[in-house]
Amino acid sequence: MTDVTTLAASAPSALEPADAAERALRHRKLRAAMAEQGLDAILAYAPAWRRENVRYLTDTSVGGTATFALLPLDGPATAYSTRLSDLAPLLRTGWVDDARLIALPGAEALVDAVAELGLRRIGVGHLELLPLGFDRAIREGMPGVELVSATTLLDEARMVKSAWELERMRTAAAVSDAAWNAFVEVLEPGITEYDIVAGVEAEIKRLGAEDNFMLIASGTDEVLGMTPPSRRVIQAGDMVRTELTPQTGGYWLQICRSVTVGPPSPEQRRSFELFREAADAGFAVVKPGVTAHEIAVAENDVFRRHGLGEYCSDQWTRVRGHGVGLHLDETPIIEGNHTVLPEGATFIIHPNTFTPIAGYHVFGDQVVVTATGAEYFVSTERRLFSSDEGSRR
Repeated sequence: MTDVTTLAASAPSALEPADAAERALRHRKLRAAMAEQGLDAILAYAPAWRRENVRYLTDTSVGGTATFALLPLDGPATAYSTRLSDLAPLLRTGWVDDARLIALPGAEALVDAVAELGLRRIGVGHLELLPLGFDRAIREGMPGVELVSATTLLDEARMVKSAWELERMRTAAAVSDAAWNAFVEVLEPGITEYDIVAGVEAEIKRLGAEDNFMLIASGTDEVLGMTPPSRRVIQAGDMVRTELTPQTGGYWLQICRSVTVGPPSPEQRRSFELFREAADAGFAVVKPGVTAHEIAVAENDVFRRHGLGEYCSDQWTRVRGHGVGLHLDETPIIEGNHTVLPEGATFIIHPNTFTPIAGYHVFGDQVVVTATGAEYFVSTERRLFSSDEGSRR
């Protein structure tokens, strides 16, 4: 059996200079926010489905049922996981100085570390997601320690991407381009939605993607939205829509496109031009200091000009875009949200919705806010594709 004490005591790997500079940048940013909010430490909590904050502090893909990263106002960063096999990777990246095994619900190793550091007010990322039994156990194990939510603090810290992060996202963008090419290349009448997704997954995994979030829809004007893939057989005349989001190096990069099976109909062409006009209107207002809401209004105004304003409501659509980074649906949500977008924020603009012209349509691109506007990540053409012409023609 592996010796837990030996693993926990192992020295972390030495960081490459660029990685060390990135870790130092994040620590400075978070500690400044801690000082401003009167916190002694930040404790990032990662349940199995929301690991972005622990990834931000550890640069490690973890698999435990519950994982934590602790960054005090002064002192080394440490990590804790319910999975023994997480400890070596956490130390291998070199982003934390110690990694220890914990058991639920008491998490004694974490409680003991807090007591040893003398922490009194801790901001917990995703405090709202702590299971009730676990929340009660750690509060009882930390008498006199105040736990407050630091979810917004961490969301805001992650919203502005560094040059180091943008480089990783550009790598993910290249995988997104390849994924779209694979999507179009396999498309033909008689193939199922499952087969399309399998072809995409094979290509992105070959390129080193860690994961992929993907929705798909096929059909004509009866399509009301996107779902996970089904056994539906693709037919001539269909428009096949996808929201495609591979993850590489921890970062998700999303692209929304549609392709017709055979030549597009006049209605499909008209629908695409409407959605491209709406997306372009959103991109046109992007600059440092604009709000997410202003981007949504610019998109929605296009639908209103075409007499389709009712399809901007939550009856037909959820959002006009959202942040994308270490989480695939993060701050800011581009709809009714007055978050100010600073330079370095990354998000996708996609006016995805149903209209009676050609059913549900998807189109959009992820961008980063620059000093002069918006920079696209992917190089895939911004047009309505057809299976007859292939992905690059």
